[in-house]
Amino acid sequence: MTDDDTGSDDSPGSPAQVANECGTVDFDVEEYVGTVTLNRPDARNALNAQVRTELKDVLDAVEASPDVRVVVLTGASEAKAFVAGADVKELRERDALSQREASKRPRVYEYVDDLEKPVIAAINGHALGGGCELAQACDVRIAHERAKLGQPEINLGIMPGGGGTQRLARLVGEGQAMRLVLSGEIIDAEEAREIGLVDEVREDGEFEDRVYELAGRMADKSPTALELAKKAVKASSRMDLESGIEYEAELFALLFASGDKNEGIDAFLEDRDPEWEDR
Repeated sequence: MTDDDTGSDDSPGSPAQVANECGTVDFDVEEYVGTVTLNRPDARNALNAQVRTELKDVLDAVEASPDVRVVVLTGASEAKAFVAGADVKELRERDALSQREASKRPRVYEYVDDLEKPVIAAINGHALGGGCELAQACDVRIAHERAKLGQPEINLGIMPGGGGTQRLARLVGEGQAMRLVLSGEIIDAEEAREIGLVDEVREDGEFEDRVYELAGRMADKSPTALELAKKAVKASSRMDLESGIEYEAELFALLFASGDKNEGIDAFLEDRDPEWEDR
């Protein structure tokens, strides 16, 4: 890192302070990498109303924090899961009207997807149903070799409802998405990598090292460039080619209004590390 290292900020409204008031979400930051940890071990991090609300609150604080440039989203090791799925007991109590209310956006999936800062999913265990959808909403997915992934909602007489029929098909293709959604089949991390559901699979001794190596590489970059580059890449699956190229050109030009553009080029020409302005 070229900037001063940052640690947890416990000031009011900071991600650490918000997380301190949560019962199911933890937060830590080091060298501009913020780790958001889902911590509901008794239910393997199942997404109930409390988890969803608290995760949104922490992500709001993360978005506003200048001390965070990159986010790692993971599950507490005690839970032995990334997110095992939605809370089935809550689903059982809902009728169509209450589910429509619960499905109003933005949900946690949109919060993650729309975050201006890059989000790496560190999938350290089962990511099923809503947990698989949460991972799909992240920008990069790195899975531990023991992880299992899938959309088993069909086994309950329902279907994915957190974006799984849409993001999954964009990641793995319609045929593979149909296979997973319609069969409820659970796949291991290596197969998930082979079909494109996760980007990398790492074994126990190197999983965390690789997650934070990649996060650190991103966090070393200009926050403004990170934000606009993320927007441009996401547009590639949401726009036609001509519109996407035009959008990319607009974002590229916007960066020429940033002081970080001159700083980055000057640092390159002067053979030194850049000092970003965080804007």
